[in-house]
Amino acid sequence: MTQLTTQQFNTLKAVIVAEPTLQSALNNGADYIVQAWCNSIATPSFIVWKTLVTEKEIVTDDAFDWTRVDNLSVGKSRIWEWMFRFGSVDSSSANVRAGINATWVGTAADLAVRASVYTHCKRPATNAEMVLASGTGSDAVPGLLGYEGLIDLNTAGLFKL
Repeated sequence: MTQLTTQQFNTLKAVIVAEPTLQSALNNGADYIVQAWCNSIATPSFIVWKTLVTEKEIVTDDAFDWTRVDNLSVGKSRIWEWMFRFGSVDSSSANVRAGINATWVGTAADLAVRASVYTHCKRPATNAEMVLASGTGSDAVPGLLGYEGLIDLNTAGLFKL
């Protein structure tokens, strides 16, 4: 079963019940349609910070300029290494984003690396995630997830009128 708090469940249910495209599915017990809507990418797009970004996905991108790593100061290099000490970061953390900003600052080339890093730190939210997220949800100002994951069929079946 999908792990939602009571408040999250009730908030999501209210949106689902009010969604015009789901009325027939709700009335006819077509839970798979409700589930599909919940797990579809939100339209219009709502961009969120990813809670798991691996160092590998960033540094294997062709846009990552390795010559800039060689030009980092000792302090900036240490920040970058310590951020990924355990292999991944939670980019929804303001502190992690501050570390990225502190590392990739200065020249246009460094700012290009920062932009490349940030492309890996964001993703579009699903409809269910968007309902439970906070913030602007734009590419420039991503939202924060209040819930992350997919809604299973059993939970979708509980969103009845």
